Amino acid sequence: MTLTLREGDAQAFFEAPFHAYPPEIGYVSPMRGDIMRMLDPAKNPLWTAGNPCRFWTVHDGAKPVGRIIAHMHRQSNERWGWSRCQFGFFDCADNPEAAGRLLGAAESFARDEGMAELVGNFNLTAMQQCGVMTGGFEETAYTDMVVGPPWLPVMLAANGFAPFFPMTTFEIDLARAAPPPAALDPAHFTFAPIRKSTFPERMEEARLLLNDGFHDNPMFVPLTEEEFQFQAGELSTILDPRLSSVVKQDGVPVGVIIAIPDLNGFLKATRSRIGLATPWHFLRYRMNRRRAVIIFYSVARAAHGQGIMSAMLAETLGRVRAAGYETVGGTWIADENPASLRQVEKMNGRWLHKLHLFRKDIA
Repeated sequence: MTLTLREGDAQAFFEAPFHAYPPEIGYVSPMRGDIMRMLDPAKNPLWTAGNPCRFWTVHDGAKPVGRIIAHMHRQSNERWGWSRCQFGFFDCADNPEAAGRLLGAAESFARDEGMAELVGNFNLTAMQQCGVMTGGFEETAYTDMVVGPPWLPVMLAANGFAPFFPMTTFEIDLARAAPPPAALDPAHFTFAPIRKSTFPERMEEARLLLNDGFHDNPMFVPLTEEEFQFQAGELSTILDPRLSSVVKQDGVPVGVIIAIPDLNGFLKATRSRIGLATPWHFLRYRMNRRRAVIIFYSVARAAHGQGIMSAMLAETLGRVRAAGYETVGGTWIADENPASLRQVEKMNGRWLHKLHLFRKDIA
């Protein structure tokens, strides 16, 4: 069959990984509705803020076998002094010609925007999924972890992209987790759970703590209220209040940890689509969940150096264990963040996957 490149086909964009990857790759798609929201220029605040984007699928006959989105995040370029376009959702069958067509389309977009480099994966910003899997292909992933086949980094290299910014995902076996350090003084510190009834208030506190704690991290750009709500708004339907909390010191928020039950079993069972059997699959998932995943944690800069991070993580792991969970995964930690890497090692965690960003100069 002759390969064809198609632009703007959202349904094909969602379907492409299901055709591109055999089951043993372990890819799990976000829900179809979430993909459609991300691609909708009228709903995604990244696009309504004036950031350009285009997306493509490559087809083998009628079947989509690859996809990519190219976009520019003006706020990142302004804050960090870049001339950068980003690509995301680069998924492709083991077909070098298909990969070349997709990456070529993204590169043309970046050149048309007058940018000097093209970098990815960003699905769609650094605060969502990012990276390309480069190691640990045999390990089972958790929700919100990037999964891909071993041929993707090879294809990127063949098209002139070089890896940088290594990251690592992790897993903690709660039966082996290290004993907690000294607990936070309950006379001054409280853990405010994130429940449906307190969701808006707690999540705004979480946004402010994320923006503050990550302020100096490479590539981070503070999230607006609209952006954060777009990314996190639907968490209220899947949150387990025993897993996530805002830590307050004398009533002032100083730390946050957002963790959710791992959804990958449910997503696999439903093929990430809403159907007649979805409520049954969701009930089954709720009754049998044993894995949780940390989406992010952060401590306010003014509260650094007080042991709050270690105590907050230890307290959370204890609560997760008491709730019947057996393991906890973590989405990614940059290798240039030794403090967070040491935190995982202190908890007897193990490393799962290696990820890298990939970059190409196109000036």
